[in-house]
Amino acid sequence: MTAPTDPTLARLRRLTPARLRLDPRGGAAPLSAVLDFQASHARARDAIRAPVEWEAIAAALAPHATLSVQSRAGDRETYLRRPDLGRRVRAADLERMQDAGSDVAIVIADGLSALAVNRHAAAIAAGVMDALPRVSFAPVVLASEARVAIGDDIGAGLRARLSLVLIGERPGLSVAESLGAYITYDPCPGRQDSERNCVSNIHDLGGLSHERAVELISWLVGEALSRRLTGIALKDESGGSLLGES
Repeated sequence: MTAPTDPTLARLRRLTPARLRLDPRGGAAPLSAVLDFQASHARARDAIRAPVEWEAIAAALAPHATLSVQSRAGDRETYLRRPDLGRRVRAADLERMQDAGSDVAIVIADGLSALAVNRHAAAIAAGVMDALPRVSFAPVVLASEARVAIGDDIGAGLRARLSLVLIGERPGLSVAESLGAYITYDPCPGRQDSERNCVSNIHDLGGLSHERAVELISWLVGEALSRRLTGIALKDESGGSLLGES
């Protein structure tokens, strides 16, 4: 985006990548603003349609085992039209899951931004596993055409105490590659959003840094396992600052 010339707007620009003002000339927006908007819109659309680099993610997580699954949506068009199917694992993949009996099942899901998953997911997953050496982890599940709640199916299938879903967030015009983390204690089909904790806006454009995201997610996972709960009953008391992370 074009840097604002107004001093007040320049100060605000340092705090957010969002559009602050278009500075219209006469009855129309300036060409630079129009082109920038179109480019941002194209990046957002690309994030939804781009493929996830699953092989690279699995390689980055080695030697930790991975398991690839697909939702009942089957393909991208169905996924976009039928969110309900993206919340469930297809039957054939559920049958492949073995009772790991682990503390945590990490799920890397494509969601609505493959760009976010490609850029951030492996580093966050590896960081959380390193930060919690006393916690046992099931094989990391790589889920295609997946929504957040697919972690409930997967966690139950692996009989994990807790699921951690790392998923590409809906892309916007400011950020197209933001990752979200959803933590659910005692995962099973039918869990409500109020029973999860969420760490969102993990990205490089003024969002949550990898280091801080790993710190916060690890704290929440540890507390969830200790208190045996997640959601509105579990608040962030880790003491870190979230403002101005990059």
